[in-house]
Formats: sequence, C-alpha cells, structure tokens
Amino acid sequence: MNRRDFTKKTILASGIIAAAPFPGIADFARQTKRTIRKGIMWGNVDVGKTVLEKFQAVKAAGFDGVQVDSHLDRKEVLAARDKTGIAVSSICDSKHWDFILSSPDPEVRKKGVEALIVSLEDAKAYGGNTVLLVPGRVTQDITYDQCWDRSIAEIKKAIPTAEKLGVKIAVENVWNGFLLSPLEAARYIDQFQSPYVSFYFDVGNIVAFGWPEQWIRILGKRIAEIHIKDYSRKLRDTKGMGAGFDVKLREGDVNWIAVMKSLDDIGYHGWTNVEMGGGDTPAGLKDLCDRLKLILES
Repeated sequence: MNRRDFTKKTILASGIIAAAPFPGIADFARQTKRTIRKGIMWGNVDVGKTVLEKFQAVKAAGFDGVQVDSHLDRKEVLAARDKTGIAVSSICDSKHWDFILSSPDPEVRKKGVEALIVSLEDAKAYGGNTVLLVPGRVTQDITYDQCWDRSIAEIKKAIPTAEKLGVKIAVENVWNGFLLSPLEAARYIDQFQSPYVSFYFDVGNIVAFGWPEQWIRILGKRIAEIHIKDYSRKLRDTKGMGAGFDVKLREGDVNWIAVMKSLDDIGYHGWTNVEMGGGDTPAGLKDLCDRLKLILES
C-alpha cells in the first residue's frame, strides 16, 4: 500500500468511527444531564419513631428528600428538615381517602377541600411545591360521571389557594376506578386550565393494565412528580392484583430503561419518590435508595 492509499483509508476509517454510534456514549451524555432527585414517601419510612429520627434515617440511607404526609406538627417537620438538610419533596394529602371528593355527602366533600387547603399550606411552609391528591373514587354507588363532576368542582375551590401559595395540586393515578387512560387523564388536567393543577404519576400502578412509558409521553409536562414502584404481572396472575407489588424495585415488569427514556423525552427534572415496602430497617432503606439510583442511571 502506498502513502496516498494509506492516507485515504485512514481518513475514511476515521470518518466511519466518528459517525458510528459508540455504545454507551449517547446514553452517558443523556444521563449526565439528569437532575432528578431521590425521595421516599413518608409511609414507607419505618425506621425511627419521631419526625427527626425518620428524617435522620432517610438521610443515612442516601435519599435527598422525603414526601411528607400532611397534617403533621409543622414545627417538628421544620426542625427535622433544618437539622438534617433533608428536603421535603412534596406533601401527600393524608385525608383524601377519609374525605373523598367524589362523596355524595357535601359535608364530606367540604372537609376534603379543607384538608387539601391545609396540605397546600403545609407544602408552602416546608418549601415544597406539590401536593399529591387522590381526586375521587368510582364505586357501585358513585358513578364515573359523578366522580368526574364532583372532584372537578371541589378541586376548583382550592385553586385560588394553590395559586396564592405557588403550590401545585397533583392528581395521582391509583386503583380507584377513575382516569383509566392517559388520554383521559390529560383531558381531566387540561380542563382546569390552570398551571396549578397537574398530575402525580405513579409508575407501578400502571403496570397491571398498561405501560407507564406510554403514559409519561402522553401526559408530558402535566407531570409534577413521580412515584417509583415496581410490579409483577406474574404475581398478579397467580396470587391476585395486590400481590403484584410484592417484588423488589428493578425485579418486576417495569421497563425502567423505557421509563427513564420517556422522562428524558419530556424534559422531566423533578423528584422521584419511592413508594415500596422494605424500609423497616436502616439496611432496607439503603437498599431502596441504592435501587432507585440504579433506576435513575438506566
């Protein structure tokens, strides 16, 4: 081979290498841009008795924050937050099942709105910007359209408070017989015509009847925050619907690579909060955090 041929082949090879997709490089570049933070839901922190002890356990496990229940002692929560440096990622309205907004009883719905407003005030006090809300429940006695109309009417009563405080009301997808498709969920959020009503997306809750990555792409910017759960269809089919959650993170049927790709595609940079059992020991909490880290690196 003469020098001219060698040079031509070298340039051609260099061009091919530069143009070819190099496994891992694109993924690494995408992952380094993620600013998603690691949190855990309050009800899954089973280490410690006091608020401070729970915050300390969350910090020791490696989490960045905790999704706190509403209606706790604010002074205790603020003191624990300030002492540990653990952020309050968001608030879960702890009264939404007690005072369901789809109830046929107007007094129950009134108490539900009052509880939602307290939750919004809690979030503002703690430095959070999102409140998780179960909007209603469809039953044999509460029809689908009644749940739709009643929950919308009651949530609208809290929007002025949400706007004043700068805190979002985020409706969650749960097994409540309501908002059963991503297109319908998007329509439900959009009809409020308010940036202060959004969606709280639970990954694991979808797997029994759909694919979370599809929901994420359709809901897009409507998603305010994420719950991280896994789910096994095999356990569902052999032991019942609820048994599907009896699996560790990353060992169920959630396609975490697809989920993270969808979150990247919609530009999500918020919190992910683990909502799974296993956090009843310091080692268990750390394991949940370590598994969440791997998910965020997917």
